[in-house]
This record gives sequence, C-alpha cells and structure tokens, in this order.
Amino acid sequence: MGHRYNVILSQDAEIDLQEYIDYIMFDCKAPLTALKHYENLFDTLKSLERFPESYPIQTGSSFLLFGTNVRRINYKKMAIVYTVHDDIVYIHRIIAANLITSI
Repeated sequence: MGHRYNVILSQDAEIDLQEYIDYIMFDCKAPLTALKHYENLFDTLKSLERFPESYPIQTGSSFLLFGTNVRRINYKKMAIVYTVHDDIVYIHRIIAANLITSI
C-alpha cells in the first residue's frame, strides 16, 4: 500500500484555517460554501499523506522563514506551506497565495 506520512498542522496553520473558514461563513455569509471549502481543504491536506515530496521545493525568499526544503500546495487561492521531516508533513501556514511575499 505504500508509505503514509502523518500530516500535522502548526498552531499558526490551525488559526489560518479557522480564519479562512470564518471569513467565508460570517463575512461572506455563506455557511454551506464554508463547509464545502473546509471539507475540500482537508481532502487536500489528506492528499499529502501520500507523496508529499512530489511538490517542488520553493526557493522564494518569503519561504526562508520556514527553513529549508519548504514546499507548497495550493487549494483554490490558498497556499498550504509545508515541510517534510522523516514521516511527518508539517503544515506551517495556510494563507492567501497573493500574500505569500508578505509572510
């Protein structure tokens, strides 16, 4: 069946996720859309249990904050920034992709 990685969210990533869903639910007044985004975002995170290293290493200066071998996967207009250590995929941030240079 192949190797599976454990996906772990940092405290910042958990806050990012909550703020993203709250924005859709409350600011946009779209609870069903918020639920759909939540489920699909988690599917994207779950996909990192298999082959997380298939996404390219990011070399932009804004990624240096997270160390070396930083990778990113996108969900809609959100960037999921992560690193892989042994069998752990560590999610650092889940932020709007257009803010990536200001992190």
